[in-house]
Amino acid sequence: MSARKEHRIEGLPEPISHYTDAVQAGPLLFISGCVPVNARGNLVGGDDVAAQARQVFSNIGRVLAATGSGFGDVVKVTVYMIDIEDRPRINPVRQEVFGAARPASTLVEVSRLAVPGARLEVDAVALVPDR
Repeated sequence: MSARKEHRIEGLPEPISHYTDAVQAGPLLFISGCVPVNARGNLVGGDDVAAQARQVFSNIGRVLAATGSGFGDVVKVTVYMIDIEDRPRINPVRQEVFGAARPASTLVEVSRLAVPGARLEVDAVALVPDR
């Protein structure tokens, strides 16, 4: 039977509901939706969706690093955006963080997100390397 482990990550704000930052189930890591907030839960990036995307991927990077993974281990992302027309502005940020790796991806336009002012939220699934 595979082990299940919940992860709370230092440097990320306290979850706003009954969830944790990530759950590892065997070799898979399921990262909860990350929004563009800092450790205190304050919105980062204002109306600049690229700046918000950098913060979102920084938060995801924290989770990956804390579990021994990296962006090259991400196999799937789901991106939720309040304006799908912002996609071309976040693509360069995605290329910066993923480099040559290309995870499977889904993009969904939503009417709003849980954090006021957030223009995107991203969740991910990654492989945790054997150590």
